[in-house]
Amino acid sequence: MATHIRAGEITARRISLTTATYEIKLTAYFDMENGKNAADAQNDAWFTIGNVGSTGTPDIIRAPRVQPILNIGNNTTQNTYIINYTFRSTGQYRISFEEDNRNNGILNIGPPPTQGLNFYVSTILEINANFGLNRTPVLLNAPIDLAAVGQRYIHNPNAFDADGDSLAYRLFIPQKYGVNGAGINLQYVDPNQIGAPGRTEAGASPATFSMNPLTGDLIWDAPVVKGYYNVAFVVEEWRDGIPIGEIVRDMQIIVEDARNDRPLITPLPDICVVAGTLINQQVKATDKNGDRLTLTTSGGVYSNTLVSPEVAKFTVPQQGAAGSVTGQFTWQTSCNHIRLEPYDVLFKVEDAPGAGVPNPSLFRKLADMTTLSIRVYGPKPLGLRAVAATDPAGPAYRLSWNAYSCQIAGARIVVYRKEGCTDIIVDDCLTGIPPGSGYQRIGTVPVNQTTYLDNNNGSGLRAGISYSYRIVVEFPRPGVTANEPGSLIGGGESLASDEFCLNLPSVMPVITNVTVDSTSDSKGVITVKWIKPVATAGLPAQYRLFRAVGQNGTAFTQIASINTNLAAGAPDTLFIDRNLNTLLNAYNYKLEYWYTEGGKLVKMDETETASSVRLEQGAAQPNQVRLNWSAIVPWSNSNRIHRVYREDKTKPGTFNRIAEVSVQGTQTFTYTDDGTDKYAADGTVNTTIVSDSTYCYKVETVGSYNNSQIRPAVLYNFSQILCVSSSDTTKPCPPVLAIDPLNCDSLNAHPDAFCDQVSFTNHLSWTYPQEVNGQECDPNVAAYRLYYARYEGDVPALLTTITTPPVPLSTSYDHQGLTSFAGCYYVTAVNRFGAESAPSNTVCKDNCPMFVLPNVFTPNGDSKNDIFQPYECPSFVQSVEFKVYNRWGAQVFKTQDVNVNWNGKTNAGKELAAGQYYYEAVIHFESSKKDSPPTTIKGWVQLLR
Repeated sequence: MATHIRAGEITARRISLTTATYEIKLTAYFDMENGKNAADAQNDAWFTIGNVGSTGTPDIIRAPRVQPILNIGNNTTQNTYIINYTFRSTGQYRISFEEDNRNNGILNIGPPPTQGLNFYVSTILEINANFGLNRTPVLLNAPIDLAAVGQRYIHNPNAFDADGDSLAYRLFIPQKYGVNGAGINLQYVDPNQIGAPGRTEAGASPATFSMNPLTGDLIWDAPVVKGYYNVAFVVEEWRDGIPIGEIVRDMQIIVEDARNDRPLITPLPDICVVAGTLINQQVKATDKNGDRLTLTTSGGVYSNTLVSPEVAKFTVPQQGAAGSVTGQFTWQTSCNHIRLEPYDVLFKVEDAPGAGVPNPSLFRKLADMTTLSIRVYGPKPLGLRAVAATDPAGPAYRLSWNAYSCQIAGARIVVYRKEGCTDIIVDDCLTGIPPGSGYQRIGTVPVNQTTYLDNNNGSGLRAGISYSYRIVVEFPRPGVTANEPGSLIGGGESLASDEFCLNLPSVMPVITNVTVDSTSDSKGVITVKWIKPVATAGLPAQYRLFRAVGQNGTAFTQIASINTNLAAGAPDTLFIDRNLNTLLNAYNYKLEYWYTEGGKLVKMDETETASSVRLEQGAAQPNQVRLNWSAIVPWSNSNRIHRVYREDKTKPGTFNRIAEVSVQGTQTFTYTDDGTDKYAADGTVNTTIVSDSTYCYKVETVGSYNNSQIRPAVLYNFSQILCVSSSDTTKPCPPVLAIDPLNCDSLNAHPDAFCDQVSFTNHLSWTYPQEVNGQECDPNVAAYRLYYARYEGDVPALLTTITTPPVPLSTSYDHQGLTSFAGCYYVTAVNRFGAESAPSNTVCKDNCPMFVLPNVFTPNGDSKNDIFQPYECPSFVQSVEFKVYNRWGAQVFKTQDVNVNWNGKTNAGKELAAGQYYYEAVIHFESSKKDSPPTTIKGWVQLLR
């Protein structure tokens, strides 16, 4: 019962894959100055172990003290207590330790006297087989240091996680023992509040106390009143973005009046190295008073049980030198050291009285520390190359590379692919594939494999595309085996390999041009061009060309069948599409390729769609005309110079190039004409843009597939001719849109309303106003454009364009073939010049979710009501998480089956007794809101047998 406990924490490590058996360790720090007898008598410790949040009785387990007892200085010993304990089930558990009594006279906790307060620490563990042989972090730096009044104090626990999990730190309130192993906060203030406001070591006010959540540096700048202080903090353990445990360290800081200045360590920069690098890092400490210095270090890199096989070394040739001391840190890294999280190495310097100190007995040792952060990553894979491969799926490539230099069990090689060949940012510390680089993960193989067949997962690659490949190695967590759960997650990555870029043999035609030759409301002309495939198997062959209205149009109609023998030297094929309304419509094209097999034509594949260029007027501006154009095509029109033409009013029908526009990174481009001709090569034709005068334009896009197999390399395509005014007095106004609503209240009485229905229709209608806010609307509406977005907040895309015929222009549309009603719409009006109004009001429609559960079922095997499931059919359900609990609150069944299909048994197949059970269903319904919250249904069900 004597006061003797200063600090401590509980750590744990799993020691069996077949059972949830853990070694649990208490590391306690005892006061040998004021409580030696009590410390010597503390031969065992008692752990309280129970489920977090449970009201059940926890286990109380005795743990013996392990010898030897370590004297760590500052009148403190380190005592260790260890037991092995097997948890009965998965879940979250609290392990706690408490003992009477704390030191007396602690200044920042209460209520006083503090010798009447017990010492309490806890650790939370997530017991989960998927975590493998998980270990909590260990805290390698003892929690007892002396601090000096008026001088900055720093402590770092030097936490090391052998599994490579991420660690985070936060301050915590010291506690005493509560009920069933839980803790109760003591009366507490941060140490800097004692003697507040105080000053920092540099003289600023007030004094500060904080903890860095990333590094774990606990800094008190600076103490004001000498005495004992207790503080606590939590070390959180995270894996793949999920917290899996936490440790509470309760520690004591002893503040003295010091008659010397603390020593200083020169801060060290973070280090990032490829595995196999020999690290040589000098560490230097100084003391302006000329005191003798002791430079020490700690960290997982020195332990062959935590880092194997090569461990780090630290030598200090002139240990104890006065005024200055230098150490040399060396570590031969290897493949075994690769991991995602850095290794933290703590360096600490303490002073001692020098020969010139007049009264050494009054000397109080002070310390400083710094952390060296070392990240070890995997070397770059070498020798990536690829050759064409024969595969039934279609175009394919066989990739190969040199045997990887770090053959770590459980590591795997990840293959990435993108279309096109471009460099990525490469940096010695930038591992993996950078986000936004355009690469997609397409497959993995074991680290000892050196080949991979890319046939697009059995679908074949696309013809006429330049493909780029890179490979990256992913590593298991340090210390785990290849067959251990979670072994392939979170162990870090290598640098990305060099790019290998290639072209597939063209076995399909590729569309190269969709250019508008003539603009008319009924006699428009578009020329479509494509190149012939290189492969000649299955001749004779046939092209089938399809057209849809609108750049995003999907209602394709076949407009041509063209037989060809693909003779050597035959020109690229083309089709002139006539009698189109190019004035108001853009058009979308695709091409099917059919080959001969067994004397019959068989469809091989179809091209990506390619639209015509659509030119439109932007927002009206005085004395200027703003132009916008777009094209949805498989080639790239970005990073090119597009051409803008304006009709020469003195020569009707003659267009003069007035500008070259550099465009980047988008499918929609823009230019504002102020009347100045900015392109002089074909003659300068300036004009004055005036109101109520019409100007006619067309644009020419310039693009490329960036593929040496496709010729011509540069693709030119014209838009339609657009004639507009700089400031029309009557613009098309936004229509007023409505959508047919659903009456969910009436449908709730009919839960089978949508059973077996797989296709849904939204009926939309709108009206066109004569004026808006007193301004007349252009009555000559030539078309309506309806836009659709699946979710609220998304940018709607053009769904359809409604033009003449019929006459009069239709003001309604049925959006058919939907998988649910959810979605949002707006409509615009387009006048005879192609000018588009602002969007109408946006209307959204949602589903009527249906998920109704019964309250009784009889799983007795008579084939009547044997299965617990929703009434009729659940409607518009994306996902369900369904759980069943018995009357004591224990979970007995769970499923993610949308139809539940519970047969009255546990997930392990054990029949449950008849009785009342309680369920909770968390349901995500199809909705017009992308991140709509789930619906939670709770209820009870009677199980009868």
